[in-house]
Amino acid sequence: MKIRFQADADLDPDIWRGLCRREPGIDMEGHIIGGHLGVIPDGTSDPEVLKLAGDAGRVLISADVTTMPTHFEQFVERADSPGLILVPSSRSLSGIIEGLLLVWREWTPDQLRNQAWWLPHLGDQDK
Repeated sequence: MKIRFQADADLDPDIWRGLCRREPGIDMEGHIIGGHLGVIPDGTSDPEVLKLAGDAGRVLISADVTTMPTHFEQFVERADSPGLILVPSSRSLSGIIEGLLLVWREWTPDQLRNQAWWLPHLGDQDK
């Protein structure tokens, strides 16, 4: 089974567009709302975002690297989560897309379950 993604409201919509161009079969929930990708409205609290992604069985992709890791730790203490991938703002658009493609192609849902991971770094893609 392949990983299914959920974009947090803070994720750049160009990431979703680039992923769909590179891999049309990727399962990423989201659409453009007010310039942002996601069915999760901007301003939704981190615990609620984690619950929505968890209820949908989707790995959350978030650029909220400041507060989301702590909320994720608290969330998995009481509930099951498909996982969290944190996207640092220092990454280039192409680096983020390549990192997410790597995750989708090489990782399994079990590897991410109840785990928070930083997006893999692919060297030159992030320059």
